[in-house]
Amino acid sequence: MSDREYGAVGFKDEDDKKLESLGYVPSFKREFSNLATISFAFSIMGLCSSVATTFNTPLLLGGPSSATWCWILGSVMCFTLGSSIAEIVSAFPTCGGLYTASAQLVPKRHRPIVGWVVGWVNILGQVAGLSSTEFGLSSMIWAAVVVAKDGNYEVTSGKVVGLFAGLLIFNGILNCLATRHLATLTKGFVFVNLGTTVIIIIVLLATTGRHNMHSASYVFGSEGIVNQTNGWDNGVAFLFGLLSVQWTDYDATAHISYEEVKRAAYAAPAAIFIAVIGTGLLGWLLNIVLVLCSGPLDNLPGPSGSAFLQIMVLRMAKLGALSLWTFVCLTAFFVCQTALQACSRTVYAFSRDHGFPDKGYFGYVSKWTHTPLRAIWLTTIFSILPGLLDFASPVAVNAIFSLTAMALDISYIIPIALRRIFQHHPEVQFTPGPFYLGDGLLGWAVNLNCIVWTLFVSVIFSLPTYLPVTRNTMNYASVITGSVIFLAIGRRHYRGPHAYVKDDITPADSEGDGEKASAGGKGEGEMMT
Repeated sequence: MSDREYGAVGFKDEDDKKLESLGYVPSFKREFSNLATISFAFSIMGLCSSVATTFNTPLLLGGPSSATWCWILGSVMCFTLGSSIAEIVSAFPTCGGLYTASAQLVPKRHRPIVGWVVGWVNILGQVAGLSSTEFGLSSMIWAAVVVAKDGNYEVTSGKVVGLFAGLLIFNGILNCLATRHLATLTKGFVFVNLGTTVIIIIVLLATTGRHNMHSASYVFGSEGIVNQTNGWDNGVAFLFGLLSVQWTDYDATAHISYEEVKRAAYAAPAAIFIAVIGTGLLGWLLNIVLVLCSGPLDNLPGPSGSAFLQIMVLRMAKLGALSLWTFVCLTAFFVCQTALQACSRTVYAFSRDHGFPDKGYFGYVSKWTHTPLRAIWLTTIFSILPGLLDFASPVAVNAIFSLTAMALDISYIIPIALRRIFQHHPEVQFTPGPFYLGDGLLGWAVNLNCIVWTLFVSVIFSLPTYLPVTRNTMNYASVITGSVIFLAIGRRHYRGPHAYVKDDITPADSEGDGEKASAGGKGEGEMMT
């Protein structure tokens, strides 16, 4: 493919030079502007749709106070995690994201195993996150149908799973569009996301009389601690509310950043930083207002199965609630759209680096759309599989939410920890990007805080939410994540991220490009340095 086709007219910009310094040639067109990148980051975090799909968990396990305090507590801690990720994203510009960075932050002999484990765990978390979000969207749509039918409608597992699979396929089709179309489509996501959240907050407050609002003690205090776990103590029940805010793909922007974003060294970390702060603060306000206007707890989640929707119906009446619910569902669709795009880029990069035993087959970029079509459809198909668990047990599907947070967060803290552990090793050369926390007290405090916090919440997410533990109430998230890590450690053929830069090498853009890139690079047995 010619330089002109990649948008380079007689020279290589700073982004491409940085990418090539890590041993890669650009594989995608840089069509994402600053606005599109920020919108992408906000969209992947969901905000009102994330609250809508997870609000039942804190409210019905730990009580209203859990919904209120766990969001802001988790948001503050996730701010340190997002900042640490932004620092690494700013320094390592590839669509492989954190797995590529992890392999560069350790001595050469550890690079294959570290890159392999982080890659697999991160992909596991992304696939689970995409699947659970799409499944949540399907449930949200059917909840609206139940409300529209005044509760006289039966939603079966077949209906939920069928719609879930159809939505994923539709997202897959949209992701096949050229990068410029994806960027144009993404620009509007942030306005729908933020606008819907603000309107819901305003309308709920306007339609709820002061005499119908709960007291401050119910929203923030001990009156709002209602343990419904059937055995866990109040402290553990309260902490289950952390799932609603930890369920986020913070490094998603990294997967499109340096190969599809303009001025990526600045735009990508800034987008992560802004989105984490904005989502945390506005999401907290939304949770407070929902609890304040929620009515009797015994009436929730109601016939629809969604406490969020039931509160809207209570205060806005059916027509108003369903009208706004349409936009909440739309924001969830945007989350799935961006999540599939991010995950497919990781799958593409992992295949390109021979992380899969596919000989680079999925490390393919279409010469027509300049997008990784094979990786997109592999991601789509595998994301459908977890949803099929609903036929076995609804509890198994709920475990996917815990799995998402646990797997993603573990893949995040590994490179953060490695950067500190090996920062003075002669084989590790960490060159900070424009976003840098520094090696002083602030940098260390932020990094250590997010590591300790992630380990803590991973324990919480491993616990079954109801007692006694049976095969139907068991939380299988830790078992699945542990199994993937165990199998990943036993890797045979992976030898670390590859370099493909050579004077006569061009990005993989046609049939067999995975093999072309491998042949033109340093070879399968030689790691990128």
